[in-house]
Amino acid sequence: MRPGRVHSINRSSGGVPKSPVAAAWVDENGVEGDWQNDRKHHGGPARAVCVYALEVIEALAAEGHPIFPGSTRENLTIAGLDWQAIQPGDCLEVGELELEITSFTSPCKTISGSFSDRAQKRISHKLFPGWSRVYARVLQPGRISVGGEVRHVPQRRSHF
Repeated sequence: MRPGRVHSINRSSGGVPKSPVAAAWVDENGVEGDWQNDRKHHGGPARAVCVYALEVIEALAAEGHPIFPGSTRENLTIAGLDWQAIQPGDCLEVGELELEITSFTSPCKTISGSFSDRAQKRISHKLFPGWSRVYARVLQPGRISVGGEVRHVPQRRSHF
């Protein structure tokens, strides 16, 4: 498998869009400096980091949606991986950072502004497999930078 790369690291003090930063520390609490307004449905150890594919964002933008990296609340926008192959239980290695994919995300109304028809369900895994963001837990904390290599390791471990 060819490695991908970190296209964007995104964070906010709450809400969307998340703004890009060049580098960040990531640990079991998520991306340093990032916060979620709704901690009941977002964040926590099993949802510490939200990850999305640049290629899916670009395909949605080509459909006419006003989506861009960080607008759907993802912390990491990754380019160059086979997004269709990413599944819960897989790992992503970004330098010393190691993430385990825990679930596909459920789109909520806070990201509706990223869609021309405000229909955030366009990225629901149940309705459109392969178009969803994913949540990940941090197995090994680390510092990451834009442009860093990302390796996909299928079903190496399962901690849930």
